Amino acid sequence: MKKLFISMAVLGLAFTVNAQSISKNALGLRLGDNDGFGGEISYQRGLKENNRLELDLGFRNSNDVDAFKLTGLYQWVWQIDGGFNWYAGAGAGLGSWSYNKYGVKNNGTYFFGAGDIGIEYNFDIPLQLSLDFRPELYLNSSDFRDNSFGPDVALGIRYKFN
Repeated sequence: MKKLFISMAVLGLAFTVNAQSISKNALGLRLGDNDGFGGEISYQRGLKENNRLELDLGFRNSNDVDAFKLTGLYQWVWQIDGGFNWYAGAGAGLGSWSYNKYGVKNNGTYFFGAGDIGIEYNFDIPLQLSLDFRPELYLNSSDFRDNSFGPDVALGIRYKFN
């Protein structure tokens, strides 16, 4: 019952808050832990007045590990006040890794589902700062991780353009 009440309250808030027009394109970095990948190259493409697609590419190239991770998210954006927005979304991704340390070699590919919730500020100049939480559920994690859940908190900085 409590979950139903919270869901209805969030849905009601979503329909009562006015959306502001979001930028057509934004390119920058999403800086977080990201399961050892660290920063990601991040691109946002506005689809409608309050919907967008976000693509993030993380990669790691070191002496022991080579890996990449591509994430795609569909996001809904709602205006809070002035340049402040909050957003939520869902998506999926895939990655590949190769490990070679102390004579032990291992590699694989993995798939995951992801959620996303965050807050952003759009400056009067073409700059956007964001803070978000992206939980990820790995579908075939037996070769990649000890568990199938990976939370990620990140700071984003993007240049907006049309």
